[in-house]
Amino acid sequence: MSRKQFIESQGATCSNWQWSWSFINEKEKIIIFGVWDIYTDGLIFSEAWQVPRNGRKPLGYNQSREHIRLIEEEGYQLKTFPMKLKRSDAVEDENSPPKIEDFEPTLSSKSLAKVGENWYATDNTIRGILPEEVASPEYYFEGASKKVSVNTYERNAEARTKCIKHHGYACVVCSFDFKKFYGAIGENYIHVHHVVPLSEIKKEYELDPVKDLIPVCPNCHAIIHKTQPALTVEQLKQHLVGSRDST
Repeated sequence: MSRKQFIESQGATCSNWQWSWSFINEKEKIIIFGVWDIYTDGLIFSEAWQVPRNGRKPLGYNQSREHIRLIEEEGYQLKTFPMKLKRSDAVEDENSPPKIEDFEPTLSSKSLAKVGENWYATDNTIRGILPEEVASPEYYFEGASKKVSVNTYERNAEARTKCIKHHGYACVVCSFDFKKFYGAIGENYIHVHHVVPLSEIKKEYELDPVKDLIPVCPNCHAIIHKTQPALTVEQLKQHLVGSRDST
């Protein structure tokens, strides 16, 4: 089955089968995006793609931007399917659309999330595991995983103390301060986030409490880890600024 046959079997179509990566089923109000395997975080559209390095807007840009609008403003449902990018040692024509090596003819229902100038296809439910938890026991130089009701990483208390001494107790993303809001009961409370999550390091490493750790509130901490790989602090801060500017 070709990609065209698969999309048409879903009642969807597009402007051009060669360069489109998003498709529309107007009758059922469904938008389908192909997700390239190089975007493991679920990236499906970016405003940065409007002016690529070769100076020419991708031919499918306007169509996909309209499809994003239909999801955000007209209540269209988002579905995605995986696409594998064809990799070649030969020099490709920069003006040619990316070539598909393979695709998986399976649709998944997703939610649309905008962060800065990027839109992501995300799972419909927030991850059940908190950022401080892990699914299986692994061991790190900073501390071992121990099994309680869930498997959690032991944090190095001294490193946490040095981090907070340098950065303070206010969230570096949204500036929320528990003591100012809750009074004495909120004093000295904050999450500490690893700039590079331990679950992604997969090895022993020497921790720098100032550079590798930052204080964040639980809400921002959860949103940072809502995508895989995790959002950077700067990405989430830009997203907050954009959200405030739009209100």
